[in-house]
Amino acid sequence: MRRRITLALALLAGLASAAAVTGCGSSAGGGTTTHPDYAKALAGAPAPLAKLYGEANQLLPGAKSAFEKRVASLGYPVVANVWASWCGPCRYEFPMFQQASAKWGKKVGFIGVDSEDAESEAESWLAENPVPYPSYYDPHFEVASSYKATGPPDTAFYNRQGKLVYVKIGQYAHDSELEEDIKKYALEGA
Repeated sequence: MRRRITLALALLAGLASAAAVTGCGSSAGGGTTTHPDYAKALAGAPAPLAKLYGEANQLLPGAKSAFEKRVASLGYPVVANVWASWCGPCRYEFPMFQQASAKWGKKVGFIGVDSEDAESEAESWLAENPVPYPSYYDPHFEVASSYKATGPPDTAFYNRQGKLVYVKIGQYAHDSELEEDIKKYALEGA
């Protein structure tokens, strides 16, 4: 029951945020709703990251076990964003992850976790809002619940050994907050 209330409140807050984003055509961080040129931005990425980005915009199977194996074997710090197509706060912060992954994707691996979502809705969302990284399809919230997240949205930061170092509960209000966390927990913590 508490989870349903939390999700309902998050959805209502997210709808208000999404309406604001839609109305002005940009995120709170000042980014536009158009995505970067990922091919140009990520050209020359190290081989493990290039392989990860070779699965751009895909929903991958395997949920928790596949996700954990990928994070542990990547050899680079990871920023993992838990999202869902129905989640207003997730939609609000999605442009921030589009921009951040283009900016930091040669040093940090980005991975999505599509949680508690209909696969067809998630695929439609990704078709309209592409990212240069894959998302693990996690319909039962197994990945995020393994590190006590409440989301979506939530964002987990892992070091290059695949160890969880920080979890941001809830949405990012501004792209500068996301960038601070990337620097602090992914780059410095590496």
